Amino acid sequence: MSDSWLDRIPTTERRRLRERFRLSEAEYERLREKVKGPEDLEREMERNELLAELKFAMESEPKLAEALRAQVQEDIRQHGLPSVLHTLHLSGSLMQALEKGDFTLSVQPDAKTSIDQLVVVPEGKVAEAVPVSAAFSEQYLGQFKKAD
Repeated sequence: MSDSWLDRIPTTERRRLRERFRLSEAEYERLREKVKGPEDLEREMERNELLAELKFAMESEPKLAEALRAQVQEDIRQHGLPSVLHTLHLSGSLMQALEKGDFTLSVQPDAKTSIDQLVVVPEGKVAEAVPVSAAFSEQYLGQFKKAD
């Protein structure tokens, strides 16, 4: 026989407790979206590993960092600043500096999601790192992976 505290409370109270802990369909769906499967985790781990290798390579091999910076600068010239970078709230002087090529590349975590990403850091304004768009970031990571 079970002697839990739940058995000793009235039926109506037990029902109320069960209802309180039951999730609505929308809440359940929202929680399910947060759960990652093994394939998602594997892809995320590979991407994080590749970004870590890229960051180390850029810090230890100046030629690689300069070549990647030149590639980003060329893509900015060809495709325009808004398509290569997330330029939502940039000042005019900052946009001009980026178009001229006065920047360095780095791998930094996103402020909101804490996920590492490739960013362009304007020279002299380290606090204003501008993330590279996802398409171009994946392109640069793919090139780095092939070269590795």
